[in-house]
Amino acid sequence: MTTIACTQPGCTGTILDGYCDVCGSPEGSAPLTAEPSAATAAGVGGSVSTVSRASNRLASTALGSARARAGSTTTFRLGTSSKRLRGARLGAGLTTIPPVPAVDAASAIMKNPVVPEEKRTCPSCGSPVGRSRDGQPGRTEGFCAKCRNPFSFTPKLVAGDLVGGQYEVAGCLAHGGLGWIYLARDRNVSNRWVVLKGLLNSGDADALAAAIAERQFLAQVEHPLIVEIYNFVTHEDAGYIVMEYVGGTSLKSLLKSRMEAAGGRYDPLPVDQAIAFIVEILPAFQYLHDLGLVFCDFKPDNMIQVGDAVRLIDLGGVRRLDDQTSAIYGTVGYQAPEVATVGASVASDIFTIGRTLLVLAMEFRGYQSTYLASLPPVSDTALFQKHDSFYRLLAKTCAPDPADRFASADELRVQLLGVLREVVADRPGAGAATYSTSSLLFEVPTVSGQTLSWQDLPGLRIDENDPMTGWLHTVSIEEPNARLDALSAAPESSPEVLLATAQAALHAERLEVVDTVVSDMLTADPWEWRAVWMSGLAALARSDFVTAQSAFNAVYGQVPGELAPKLALALACEESAELDVAESLYTTCARTDANYIAPCAFGLARIRSSRADLDGAIAALDLVPPTSRAYTEARRERAGQLAASGRGLPALSEAMSSVDSLTLDAKDRATLLVGVLDVALDEVRAKGARPDILIAGVPAAEPSLRQRLESGYRELAGYADVRQDMVALVDKANSVRNWTMQ
Repeated sequence: MTTIACTQPGCTGTILDGYCDVCGSPEGSAPLTAEPSAATAAGVGGSVSTVSRASNRLASTALGSARARAGSTTTFRLGTSSKRLRGARLGAGLTTIPPVPAVDAASAIMKNPVVPEEKRTCPSCGSPVGRSRDGQPGRTEGFCAKCRNPFSFTPKLVAGDLVGGQYEVAGCLAHGGLGWIYLARDRNVSNRWVVLKGLLNSGDADALAAAIAERQFLAQVEHPLIVEIYNFVTHEDAGYIVMEYVGGTSLKSLLKSRMEAAGGRYDPLPVDQAIAFIVEILPAFQYLHDLGLVFCDFKPDNMIQVGDAVRLIDLGGVRRLDDQTSAIYGTVGYQAPEVATVGASVASDIFTIGRTLLVLAMEFRGYQSTYLASLPPVSDTALFQKHDSFYRLLAKTCAPDPADRFASADELRVQLLGVLREVVADRPGAGAATYSTSSLLFEVPTVSGQTLSWQDLPGLRIDENDPMTGWLHTVSIEEPNARLDALSAAPESSPEVLLATAQAALHAERLEVVDTVVSDMLTADPWEWRAVWMSGLAALARSDFVTAQSAFNAVYGQVPGELAPKLALALACEESAELDVAESLYTTCARTDANYIAPCAFGLARIRSSRADLDGAIAALDLVPPTSRAYTEARRERAGQLAASGRGLPALSEAMSSVDSLTLDAKDRATLLVGVLDVALDEVRAKGARPDILIAGVPAAEPSLRQRLESGYRELAGYADVRQDMVALVDKANSVRNWTMQ
């Protein structure tokens, strides 16, 4: 049997039954990181990521906690849109990350297990302890001068110790928040390597037994992305978690190595790689959350790369969501601000994920001080200026109000994948997108003409989890007013029924009904961005482009990995003269997904034509590929712009070449031909012949142009519906014909 390798970059899978067994791509699918298309980067707009062109400076409709504070009776997140966002190999088939070789366990043992003095802090209050004084080295054991609690940085276990009658200590691996972490061999199971991590250090045997019993749930955690917990043991009044040894490199170590290689300068991961790491680990968080557990202490230290895979390690801080008594472990700069008062939650885990992502992607100065619970300003952060969607995603992930964050790890993952696609598409030299993706939330745009209105924007996909979805499938009435009547008889006014009502009202031009639906939905759930989407469509229908802009900007902030809100926002910005922002958004969509090329190419052409940038407009129209339904329209528009450009005979020749291969209506082709030849004849009469230039197959000289133009007028006369028009066209043909003397 012949083995067929997957064609997706960075994927090591093989094709089985027509699909890759790793990333799921179909056999023969185009690589997602395909070479740039013939459309150049200039076509989609060179450098477009500047502060002045970013959407974050625009007004945004109130959503979430801001709307809840404004008077809604709902103060908690309903999460209606996240149920269908439940969650591929490292890089997700979109980018590649260099593999990291496994680390041999024996070589990982510290030769001199000493905690540097600058890292010695009191485990109780965090104050510096164990520091040098008067030329004397700092103590590794003692009492904190501030809180008087004991501290110790001396390993409690040494090589050869047998813990729990089963685990023979080999040495120290690292020092963590709960003390030293040790490497040992399991004498009962093939001498496999295991890790011992301190659980509790107490002389109270009952307290120790209770603590171990309380943590037994960790042994039930089984997920391929999470380090396995084997056992809990005691040794000399101390408790230890026995964990699987994962011989990889932590992302903290990876960052440290990059910094050393850069001569001490912080060298973050490329943003696409940073995103890919987080995308890969998010299913582990969803698994824990589904079990009613929260990780609490996520940071680069707790994620390890092994080969081309990742693992979540160090479950010492994991706790039950309903645990209101046990200690919460976290790290300054990563922990959510509300944890100290309301405890850990799924939302606080989401916050730590966002903070970790930013630390991986850039030098986040002040993240443990000035920006302890906030993000640095966009104006001061080049990464945010370059990748607007990345910033918007982090703003939601790390929102001050927990209810404003992503409702689940799966919801975050879906949006993060969208952002990753945009980041990869923004690489130097990239042109228009050559592949398409499917959104869980929006339909694909179907625009094939030059105009773009609210009717042309992608529709919302129906949520199959809605209780009324089945009933809605039975409502097949298309006429808007009749459909509204049918929807009014729905057994239940679920969100999908309300959205369907708003959509029908839009088509019936009953915008007051849309307003009522939007108000009702946002009163019930201030985080319901789909209602704001409908309000944006209604604003476009009213030609209230500033309000539409605000609405679509709010939706963009809620689902930053989706392209539909960006396309809608681009249209609203174009209509409200925010042309720089519109151009940036059209560019992002065009180079990220092939489904969006046509509407964005026409949008870019309109904007650039308004600036008299003919070259830019032509480059935009050239983005539309021959396989697109909009190709004919794009080539006709290209020909029209060149013909009207005033650039002389070469431009007129190119105008006709633009439509040479098209199957056009005969009358349309004749009309275009006559228009171009008429201008060319005037040009030749004014500036002289250019027989080296061919226009519609004839030299740019007066006799040949007259002859071709005459036949063009006579052809048009044959299509005339009114005799008067036919006579006028024949007269024009006679007026340009070549006269000869007999």
